[in-house]
Amino acid sequence: MFIYIYIYIVLVIDNSTGSTDRKSLILMWSLHTFITTYTEISEEKITGIPKFFAVTTLDGRQIDYYDSEIKKLIPRQDWMKEFASGDRFKEYTEIRERVQQTNKINIHFLMQQFNHSHGVHTYQRTYGCDWDDETRYSRGFDQYGYDGEDLISLDVKKFQYITHVPQGLITTVKWNNNTAQLEFLKQYYQLDCVNWLKYLLMLRKVDLERRAPEVSLLQKDPSSPVLCHATGFYPAAVTITWLKNGQDHYEDVDLGELLPNVDGTFQKSSTLNIIPEESKTNRYVCEVEHKGRTFQKILTEDEIKSNTSKLIVVFTPFLKAFLFIFYLSS
Repeated sequence: MFIYIYIYIVLVIDNSTGSTDRKSLILMWSLHTFITTYTEISEEKITGIPKFFAVTTLDGRQIDYYDSEIKKLIPRQDWMKEFASGDRFKEYTEIRERVQQTNKINIHFLMQQFNHSHGVHTYQRTYGCDWDDETRYSRGFDQYGYDGEDLISLDVKKFQYITHVPQGLITTVKWNNNTAQLEFLKQYYQLDCVNWLKYLLMLRKVDLERRAPEVSLLQKDPSSPVLCHATGFYPAAVTITWLKNGQDHYEDVDLGELLPNVDGTFQKSSTLNIIPEESKTNRYVCEVEHKGRTFQKILTEDEIKSNTSKLIVVFTPFLKAFLFIFYLSS
């Protein structure tokens, strides 16, 4: 199914436990995905929505954006900005400009095929690859849609396009007869796409390795357990310890699970279950150790942040400098 409105799934963590009720949605971080999506909207004017826009994501997080209004490819992550200052990034802007012009022709051709003379219609292409950094398995994909429904897709085993509706037959015959283009795509999806994905992961990793944990003490109310929450750190190895009057304290302490953040960093928490009088007569400190550095938060009323819930947002689409722009019509 092709859509151009992206949905955000929000999970609420209970501060007393640091656990979620939807753990099955936590991402498997060994599998990486690199996706570009082009969306073209028919001539009808829709306020606030550009007629054409392109989005590229890495592991579900947007890394660049282009649309027909701004006419410029914009990096969405800090670690992309240095790369975006080079000539290669300018080539990607030019590619999207040409795709935009091609898609104007394609959407009108599709409207004719579907007997649509007017109204708002959408044409989309989503393509990219997956790569598992543990098994080394990779898979390419190339899919086209019209009005939110599957239109044409590439069988990456046979490297032949297949149509999902009769209106796509003319186009699939044309594309499948272009053997040079199919060989080019085979090279891209079996090798080049994954190489780009790995390169982007390296850029992101260099940036992530500069990240230190942000440590906060959270509490719903004075009688609730105190949550020591560390987030935004990379790599994943971290130690959280509670100290009572300078000594390690393990009694009435619940250590939470390591959880991924959507930007590739991690978070972890440790809950201290004490009565208010204990915190007034004793000195409690949360100590977080990460990459040889120590971060401390002293349990005081001023340090505690009242918080009813902590939100985790899970998002539920870079390119070699080549141009594969397809015209649907002959």
